[in-house]
Amino acid sequence: MRRLPPLAAVRVFEAAARHGNFTRAAEELGMTQAAVSYQMKLLEERLGAPLFARSGRGIMLTDHGRRIAPQVTSAFDTMGEAFGSVRAESENVLTITAPQTFATNWLAGRIGSFQLSRPGLAVRLDVSDRIVDLAAGEADVAIRGAFSPWPGLESHFLMRMPVTPLAHPDFLAKYPPVREAADLLKLPRLSPDDDWWELWIDSAATGEPDGKPQPGIRFESQILDGNAAIAGHGVAILSPPMWQPAIEAGLLVQPLPHFVSYRNGFWLVYPANKRNLPKVRAFREWLLAEVLTAVGDDPYGVLVPTDAEEQPSK
Repeated sequence: MRRLPPLAAVRVFEAAARHGNFTRAAEELGMTQAAVSYQMKLLEERLGAPLFARSGRGIMLTDHGRRIAPQVTSAFDTMGEAFGSVRAESENVLTITAPQTFATNWLAGRIGSFQLSRPGLAVRLDVSDRIVDLAAGEADVAIRGAFSPWPGLESHFLMRMPVTPLAHPDFLAKYPPVREAADLLKLPRLSPDDDWWELWIDSAATGEPDGKPQPGIRFESQILDGNAAIAGHGVAILSPPMWQPAIEAGLLVQPLPHFVSYRNGFWLVYPANKRNLPKVRAFREWLLAEVLTAVGDDPYGVLVPTDAEEQPSK
């Protein structure tokens, strides 16, 4: 265990030794001259040796003071560089964590415009469904799927999760026309036991087709479901805003116009103490504006705040 004198007193000594004057040291540290003198008295009593001697109306370092002053100043310089490097990284790097589907299919294709608007800011995108500890500094901001504002964090609603079946047009062309939900449920489905299917079927007011549904491949992410649908392997239950480029390119089509909103929505969250950081403020403003631009006339009602109980996002 290090036997160090009080760091507050050491800080005062360093400033006084550097300036050669208690008054200027007090001005630098935002203290009174009496407080500087008091700290010096405490430090000298702890060391058992004088560090300053009176010289006319001024002060001068004693032999003990002259010997340790350069080392103390060097130590403070080293600490300043250490903390400065962390502060510089904190100011110049924005770490974002987001779930796989949102990060890969929505954010990754847009984040470049934010980077161009902030050329001096490096952006790190952590793609993970894991709930990281923002309070511990694992990331600056997070995109999370939730029903309501995240407890203990600043939260900004981004969008809902509309859910509807999507498939490649060539796949649909192999089967009789889909005119109602019962027709669609006769087709091979991807991840047929996904709870999004149950949600959509209940909303469409239809039951399963006669007999058991055809077995289908079960994927563990919307990304895999969507890519399998694009490849023509079946009908997937997806959230259209996450697949807009594929829809616009004609790689995915909506067999029926019916959709239903999942109970969760996407939220931007971050610790309250980062609210006014320039990088967080800049990303918040950019992201909220980007959402408005992306949804356009909002055909799926994604801008309507969620109103059901909180559950994890897919």
